[in-house]
Amino acid sequence: MANRRLAPASEQPESFAFTPENADWAEGQIAKYPEGRQASAVIPLLWKAQEQHGGWLPQKAIEAVADQLGMPHIRVLEVATFYTMFALEPVGRYWIQVCGTVPCDVCGARDLKKILHDRLGPSGHVDPDGNFSWLEVECLGACCNAPMVQINQDYYEDLTPESLGTLMDDLAAGRPVRKGSQTGRISSEPKDAVTTLKDETLFDGSRVGAWRKRFEEQDRKDGDAGNEAKAKAEAAGSAQAAAADPKPARPDAGRPIESGSVDTPAQRAAGGQEPANPQGDAGRGDRATVVEPKTGPEERGTPQSGRSYTKTPSKPEEGRPVAETKGSTPESGAEPIASPGKTDGTQAKPVGVDPADKGPPGPIGR
Repeated sequence: MANRRLAPASEQPESFAFTPENADWAEGQIAKYPEGRQASAVIPLLWKAQEQHGGWLPQKAIEAVADQLGMPHIRVLEVATFYTMFALEPVGRYWIQVCGTVPCDVCGARDLKKILHDRLGPSGHVDPDGNFSWLEVECLGACCNAPMVQINQDYYEDLTPESLGTLMDDLAAGRPVRKGSQTGRISSEPKDAVTTLKDETLFDGSRVGAWRKRFEEQDRKDGDAGNEAKAKAEAAGSAQAAAADPKPARPDAGRPIESGSVDTPAQRAAGGQEPANPQGDAGRGDRATVVEPKTGPEERGTPQSGRSYTKTPSKPEEGRPVAETKGSTPESGAEPIASPGKTDGTQAKPVGVDPADKGPPGPIGR
């Protein structure tokens, strides 16, 4: 890229003003924007000033545009020096801007720059005849038809060093030239020939229907295969997890364990065995209970314990117990109303033990 500097003072005009026709055009451009937004018209006005002054912008033209838009001179100078579409120095009658961005570069733009340098000299200078000057610029937006150049306001694409030389010869001689692609390509069609969108089935719907049917069948197959693969993967994962972390077996889980062992104190004493806990609850009369053999429901007496107990009267003919009358329930700590069978626990003895035996009784189960 060339340096963006203003032309030397020796080449600068003393003044600049739009022609009456261009002045009316400029006013129409400014009127497109709301009040206070006139600066938005800076690029169109600079472009018209460059066109009027022979294809390049002098300093006085930049300042005149700034004054018309009410902008500081430096702001308009920033715009003019930023965009390569504005030439800041005198140019030839045909100003050649050759694109050097990657798409054009890989397609032959370097060869185009070489022929321009050999024929016209360094960029930014006008040839002795005043016909041509050239400048390397960035992307011009015709990447599909690279390499290309812009000459004044027209694009010339699909160039080779030979075709560019021929084009320059025709321009210098005033002969008509073909704009756009120099190989006969229309717009951005494929380089060799049109090979796409030629099948009629693309437009009558049959191709689309066939594609849709094929995709639906493929989706259905993929779904079935995916479900089967998922099931296999889950089964394999469960097997691997079981192998990596086996759970302990519990053969007795969920069912009772049949065992003939009995370890109650009363039966150990009846069998002549030593009690499992000789001390046990023998000295605790409040927890000792007389264990007597029962032969029937009628022989079952009141449970013998050291706690207060009141026998609840019943009415056998109704088959249910009858509660005491209101106020008959003894209060806490009071003597029971009738407790003929009350014991203090000293008579507790295990079944099968001789009463004459004065040894300490064994523990009684709770």
